[in-house]
Amino acid sequence: MVLLAAAVCTKAGKAIVSRQFVEMTRTRVEGLLAAFPKLMNTGKQHTFVETESVRYVYQPLEKLYMVLITTKNSNILEDLETLRLFSRVIPEYCRVLEESEISEHCFDLIFAFDEIVALGYRENVNLAQIRTFTEMDSHEEKVFRAVRETQEREAKAEMKRKAKELQRARQDAERAGKKSPGFGGFGSSGMSNVISATIITDTIEPEKPKVASAPVRSSGSSKALKLGVKGKEVDNFVDKLKSEGENIITSSAGRKASEASKVLQPQVNIESVHLRVEEKISLTCGRDGGLQNMEVLGMITLKVADEKNGCISILINNNDKKGAQLQTHPHVDKKLFNTESLICLKNQEKSFPLNNDLGVLKWRLQSTDESLIPLTINCWPSESGSGCDVNIEYELQDEGLELNEVVITIPLPSGVGAPVVGDMDGQYNHDSRKNILEWSLPVIDEKNKSGSLEFSMDGKPNDFFPIHVSFVSKRNFCDIQVAKVTYVEEGSPVKFSSETSFVVDKYEIL
Repeated sequence: MVLLAAAVCTKAGKAIVSRQFVEMTRTRVEGLLAAFPKLMNTGKQHTFVETESVRYVYQPLEKLYMVLITTKNSNILEDLETLRLFSRVIPEYCRVLEESEISEHCFDLIFAFDEIVALGYRENVNLAQIRTFTEMDSHEEKVFRAVRETQEREAKAEMKRKAKELQRARQDAERAGKKSPGFGGFGSSGMSNVISATIITDTIEPEKPKVASAPVRSSGSSKALKLGVKGKEVDNFVDKLKSEGENIITSSAGRKASEASKVLQPQVNIESVHLRVEEKISLTCGRDGGLQNMEVLGMITLKVADEKNGCISILINNNDKKGAQLQTHPHVDKKLFNTESLICLKNQEKSFPLNNDLGVLKWRLQSTDESLIPLTINCWPSESGSGCDVNIEYELQDEGLELNEVVITIPLPSGVGAPVVGDMDGQYNHDSRKNILEWSLPVIDEKNKSGSLEFSMDGKPNDFFPIHVSFVSKRNFCDIQVAKVTYVEEGSPVKFSSETSFVVDKYEIL
């Protein structure tokens, strides 16, 4: 089959969006589409019409047509199957089948068309795969956004606390009959202006509602997939479209969010010796029980910012009872670590590298023991006369953990409307575009170790799998921590800072 072009046009033959899969001029495409309505015989019901050179395979979409232009020697059965897939793709992006809606989502449709056909030949894909490919969902980007939202909330809370302290100091100074403290040479008026401005800001700006977010990873940088890195080229392209009379809808929400993240920076007290204890889990369970695979990867990363603190040793407190396998950096004295749990260089006269993140210790835990699952998820879909009733339960097995920003994502069948949610713990969000139900729980700990969600909708039990789980925790899974840091020669303690994170790489119930 050689597919020349796929287009959505009006009944008069006006092209709304067209994607050519072979070399064709715009004039030829518009001419073929303009001739299409004249070739149709309204007295007969057909799904294709032919000319001397091409074949039109079409399907009515209310007031529009979905048209495929193919060569005459193409397989008509394959053409019809491809046409059905094209027709199912359009409602995924357009709520109503009207010219304005098609124009607004034209680029989304073109991207989806490219996933169906490549160089004139049909790709072996279904609707779910097309949705996945076009979304280009980035886990790292979700992590970055969730971290940023958490940092913004912490910065706001710190700002309010500082404002209250300044106001209290000013009131105490007024009671004592003294001038209220000010900055530099600005005197009391400067301080009062700052205090009033801060208080007004806190009073007027309402706190944003808490939105269920994706897992938070505490690593500093994010390698998320970013579209639109070449901003100048995109702006030039948009300007050209505007000059040709196209209506371009722009949004500055992303830009405002990035500016807000620059203003609200996290307030972290980082010493010249800073250690990060990071873990990530990859877990796959069966829907009927049974742990198929679980892998936990952990690492302790050291960063030394001051040269005088380069020759140090780190005492590790290893309370792991799950069976993690530990491995030190090649430059670390392995015998000393095995006997005394101390991390220091083999050549103790040398110092750790400055201003570089160095992984000094890593560990790996792999198991199929169900008792090690940190959070169990049980999903019970049962068919009924009106559709399918779904009951989902969670239970925290490791009571030493505290899981934050937990999001349990359940896939839903498409084209059957919204689910009817009954009893539940936490909050939920139905994303009709992605056909998912997100069940959000701010905290799961020993005081809130179990909960459930019930909903019903049309579908089959297999439609609600696989289930994905994401969370973040400030307590690590294998209980390996930094106890203290000392100088190698003197043995005196070194002031250090540390942070711990336990995040999800993959957590799914198949």
